[in-house]
Formats: sequence, structure tokens, C-alpha cells
Amino acid sequence: MTETSQQICNLCGGSEFEIISKKDRHNQPLNTGLCQGCGLVMHLPIPSEEEIATYYAHDYRRDYHGENKPSPRRIMRAWKNGQRIRQQIQAYIPNQAHVFEIGAGIGCTVKSFETANFQASGIEPNTDFNSYTRNVLHANVKNINLYDLEAKHEYDVILLIHVIEHFTSPTRALHKMRELLSQNGLLYIECPNIGAPFATFGRMFHFAHIYNFTYNTLIALGKKTGFDVVQTFTDTNHPDIQILFKKVAIPEQITFDAKEAEHTRSRIFRYNRLSYNLRPQYLLRRIKKLISYAKEFIQAKSFVKRLEARFKL
Repeated sequence: MTETSQQICNLCGGSEFEIISKKDRHNQPLNTGLCQGCGLVMHLPIPSEEEIATYYAHDYRRDYHGENKPSPRRIMRAWKNGQRIRQQIQAYIPNQAHVFEIGAGIGCTVKSFETANFQASGIEPNTDFNSYTRNVLHANVKNINLYDLEAKHEYDVILLIHVIEHFTSPTRALHKMRELLSQNGLLYIECPNIGAPFATFGRMFHFAHIYNFTYNTLIALGKKTGFDVVQTFTDTNHPDIQILFKKVAIPEQITFDAKEAEHTRSRIFRYNRLSYNLRPQYLLRRIKKLISYAKEFIQAKSFVKRLEARFKL
């Protein structure tokens, strides 16, 4: 059912929403709305900045990942993911560029860029992993809020790895990042793709993910805030969106297509639990994932031991 809300869409400014879910992945109450003006999916209502700041500082890791100290498997995954991202975008960025990660997690991606001779630093709101980040990896990651950073236009590249979906206002966040980026600076965004089957419907929504993007809504957000697409690294059917943007002039006006709401809706609801789990692509991916889990279980401790020895002072 479509209804008018006091909430304003962060992308298009509309106030017409369809409630598409009333539960989160843990079967707890959580209203999720689909904006009828642009197709953006979000919580209704949006949590306050204070609620989110408290949640990420103290509860996020335990709630979302079930741990407040990074396990060897998580460290190994994070390191390999950081290497993958660096290799993926390295050809597009200048040598010795200043790379800055917002929501740096354990710090593996920051450290990966540092070891490749880039200036690399970051910020992370959660305090659980800080000890490991600073005392073991020796990564330059600080507990500073994005909006407390000075607008120095000093960074050549900003990384948002599964972070854009966590902001109470992605528009405000990207405007802030423009202040941090140098002229023609690059912004790499990676996030879940609500337009692709990254989970069964009942597992899609979580308090931590305030917004859910398709390729089209993320590109529209970039365009609205003064970022053009340089390169996409996954297609629209991939569970993750991976896009490299370039800072450009903010357009005077941008129009939104209301048809995008139906497009997003059709993508979200095109599978039921049975048809989702019986897809050949899903079954193949699950088999590969189970094999990778087995390898991780066997290899993680020795991998992390070698990694930690590498950075031991």
C-alpha cells in the first residue's frame, strides 16, 4: 500500500512510499519503504544521528557480526578483500595518491594501500576493533566522525566499502566527501545491490542498513551530489554494486524517473524462497562459498599469524 509520509526521500525529496516490509532479518519490527518518486529503499522512519552514532560505536559489531574482536577468518577475508579493491582501482588512481577510507573496519584495506606505497588513512566509528587496527596492523585509522573532519580537499581517493547504506543521509555524506576530495578526486563505492538477489526477501533488511540501493539509485545519488561514473566493476545482477566515481560540478537540476520505483519493486519481489534457493547460479555460488569456508577454517590462523608477523614492529 502506498502512503504519504512526513519523511522526505533523501534522493528525490518525495514523500510517497510503499511499505514493502515490516520486519527485519531477525523478525523484529522494522518498516522498510520504497520511494515512489525514484525507487530508493529506506527505513521508515530514519533513525536519528544520535541513535546511529551510539549503535555503531558500541553495538554494531556484536549485533551484525557476532563478535567484538576480529576472528582470524574475518581478518583473512578483510585482507583479501582489501587487496582485491586495491588491485581493482589501482589503474585509475595516480601513483602515491592519498587514499582515505570512511568506515575502515579492521583497517585491512587501508593497510593494503599503504603497503602498495600509497598514502593511506581512514576513520572508523566502532571502537571494538580499534586495538587490533592500531596495535597489530599499525594502520592509520582514527575514531573521528565524518562530519568533524575539516574541509581541506586533501584526499585523492575516498573509499566507501559497504558504508553508504549506513548513513542517515547519504546526500549529506557525499556532499561532505566533496569537501574532503581534491579537484577531480575519485570516490569508490561498494554496497549491497537490492536489485540483485543477495539474500532471500526475509533476510534483506537490517537496522544497520538504513538505505538499500540499486545501480540506478546509487548512480542518481552520485549525479545529484556532483559525481560522474568512471567505471563499474559488476553488472546489475551481481549481489554487490561496485562503482568508481569522479568529482565533477554539481548539476543545477536533476530529474528522477518515477518508473524506477516499479523497476526496483519487481527486482526485489521476483523470487520467492523456493525459486531463490533453486536457482542454478545460487546453488553454484553456495557450493563455492562452502568450499571457501572450509579453506578459511583450515588456513585462517596460519594466514593471520604470517600477516601479523609482517607488520610486527
